[in-house]
Amino acid sequence: MMSLRTRLSLILGSAFILIWVLAAAWMLRDLRTQMMQSLDQRLEASARMVAGLLEQMQMPTGSETRSLRADDPALPSGMACQLSSLRGQVLARTDSSPSEPLKADASGFHDQMINGDHWRVYTMMHDNVRVTTADRQIERDVLGHSVLLAASVPVLVALFGSLALVWFGIGRGLAPLNRMRDALNRHSADSVEPLDVPNLPSELQPLLVSQNQLFQRIAQTLERERRLTGDAAHELRSPLTAIKTHLQVARMTDGQKRDTALAHAEEGADRMHRTLEQLLLLARVEGSLSFDDGVQCDAEQVARLAIHDASHGDEQRIELILPSQLSRAAVQMPAALAVAALRNLLDNALRHSQAAAKVELSVETFDGQAHFRVRDHGPGIPEPDLDKLTQRFWRNGKSPGAGLGLAIVQAIVQRCACSLRFDSRHDGLRVELSMPLRRDVAGE
Repeated sequence: MMSLRTRLSLILGSAFILIWVLAAAWMLRDLRTQMMQSLDQRLEASARMVAGLLEQMQMPTGSETRSLRADDPALPSGMACQLSSLRGQVLARTDSSPSEPLKADASGFHDQMINGDHWRVYTMMHDNVRVTTADRQIERDVLGHSVLLAASVPVLVALFGSLALVWFGIGRGLAPLNRMRDALNRHSADSVEPLDVPNLPSELQPLLVSQNQLFQRIAQTLERERRLTGDAAHELRSPLTAIKTHLQVARMTDGQKRDTALAHAEEGADRMHRTLEQLLLLARVEGSLSFDDGVQCDAEQVARLAIHDASHGDEQRIELILPSQLSRAAVQMPAALAVAALRNLLDNALRHSQAAAKVELSVETFDGQAHFRVRDHGPGIPEPDLDKLTQRFWRNGKSPGAGLGLAIVQAIVQRCACSLRFDSRHDGLRVELSMPLRRDVAGE
């Protein structure tokens, strides 16, 4: 797996190489053009200097060709010079000139191939004499290559120096990330303490905050699970002890006492079974398991299913109050969770009401939500205890329940973006549970 430093170095290094190559090619091309222009200007300047010296020279007449001095200061080293008449007769030439006459029939610059050598030629008119200067193209190329090589060395040094700076610069820039990595490596597997990495840049501060928030959530989860384990062990110990005691009594007695002891043991087993089912449901709701089975229920269907589950065959104890107009839109949550939340509210209300008292369930739909209001006729809850209703295993007085029903409702509310409100009065407790409705139903 390629490291982040290597990846960034390759990306930035490639960008540097591309930019430097393009810039160097542009610069070297311009340098070669300027150098060739300078060499042409040297040919022209030499021709003009030779033309200025013609008045001091005794030009040959007839067919005699005179040799110009090779060490003439007007002729740079390696440059050929030729003087010719208007008829094309060569009057004078340098020893470095080619064996064939230089082309001098037109003024200006032109190229000429002589004996396989490429010559750059310049001709100008001075009185009745053509002054021609020339040098070999191969000598120009050698000079050009030397200049380009001399100019390329600093470019290459600068390029490799830039790549080295990029490598060390990225390493320096990633140092805070490495310090954060080292802090995580030093963090023990069972520790949830927040990380402390000083002097982090602003870009890494959100990452550190998110990491510490994750540790905090993990700590809360572990604490919640430890508390759940402890409370569950405490709650299950009592029915297990009672079952064991009643079975011992049944083993030592006969007749009515034995039947009574077995009945009590069966009640304890049922209570433990209900507690385990509630613990399993609470763990599923607080976990990541999916409850979506494709079933959709509207508000009235949720109410009737919850009444059927909570009444245990005695639906007369629950009075369902429905308005004349009720939305047929399905609740925007798994139907199993919606029914479970409302069932637990009804079960709690039935448990705290007298046997002859009814529990009222009213349903309304408005503002894109379904509102379920459950009212019992029990003694109510003291105001300071309202915040404890949704705590696990908390019970008011000698309540026969396990103290998990409202905790499950609270977990469902948090998972499905619902709302839960309690209102305790002298004539009973009122609970309002609101669930969002789907918006894809026409005429809602």
